Amino acid sequence: MSDAAPPSPRGRLKIFLGYAAGVGKTYQMLDEAQELRRKGVDVVIGYFEPHGRQDTIAKTEGLEVVPRKKIEYRGSVFEEMDVDAILRRKPAVCLVDEFAHTNVPGCNCLKRWEDVQALLDHGIDVFTTLNVQHLESLNDEVRHITGIRVRETVPDWVVDAADEVVLVDLTAEALQNRLQRGVVYPAEKALKAMENFFTETNLTALRELALRHAAHEVEGRLSDLSAPTRGKLPAARPGAESPTRHDRILICLTGRPSTAVLIRRGKRVADYLHAECLAVHVQRNGRSDHNEALEKHLSFARNLHIDTHVLRGADVARTIVDFARERNITQIFMGRTGSARWYGVVKSTVHRVVRLARDREITVVAERLR
Repeated sequence: MSDAAPPSPRGRLKIFLGYAAGVGKTYQMLDEAQELRRKGVDVVIGYFEPHGRQDTIAKTEGLEVVPRKKIEYRGSVFEEMDVDAILRRKPAVCLVDEFAHTNVPGCNCLKRWEDVQALLDHGIDVFTTLNVQHLESLNDEVRHITGIRVRETVPDWVVDAADEVVLVDLTAEALQNRLQRGVVYPAEKALKAMENFFTETNLTALRELALRHAAHEVEGRLSDLSAPTRGKLPAARPGAESPTRHDRILICLTGRPSTAVLIRRGKRVADYLHAECLAVHVQRNGRSDHNEALEKHLSFARNLHIDTHVLRGADVARTIVDFARERNITQIFMGRTGSARWYGVVKSTVHRVVRLARDREITVVAERLR
């Protein structure tokens, strides 16, 4: 008989979601942490980024701070969250600011959200902060709105797996007022911000994204409560059609740059439909068209928890459609581009898939030119 202690239950993840710096995510996270501390809960700060905001800094009073780890990289010293120290301290709740942050080389994990997974695995509850533009599936939409490519992203499945997502909301007008008063950034930086990313148009659009995502989260959680077996096909009588449509989405991968946009779009739709999401690349028999770009897309899809497949076939369109029928795919996502180098092949493949799969929904996503 083993004397080993049973493993700790996985910690709970609470995300404070906003749409821009300065809406109050960190402040609300600290406010809730202070309430827990007053109730006797063991709470520590694993990582806090003050940005010089005095009212937010004041909210940390009385909370234990786990010292950061110093890492030297290319002649400079950087400070990152010390995951090992937090695990040794073993608090009940750990506060971790800036969930989407990319760690400096030399850390155990590439991303801070991966550090958080390690804390959760050891039974520590985590409060963290995130802006909606850092969701991977919204990357292209945010770039289209703002003209800026957000480089630090979090896979949607990580956020979807959170036990609680709290929307921290503020009108665009109120946020700009905070900027003008120097609450968010120093005066000179605030002025530049309002002329670039923090325009009223950008903030209003980003706020709408955050509100839509929060509504989607609520709808999904209510659906989970009312239908605990959601996602499983109900038992059907022999010869009878299932009374419930079970959506399955297939994304067709190539080595083109626009494939990343296609992956995000397909995954986003799959998440909204609570659908299974698969991706496929077809190599023509006798040819090896694997390249660095394609491998990057395959890896990207896997990181988003998309079930990926590489098939061989002389007829690409036929192979795609046969796979779709075999897996009961309901919607196929394909890319279209105006590039002269690809146009003939892409047009032929897309048109043939449309002809061969008349019983399936086909979504052809055009490459957005900027």
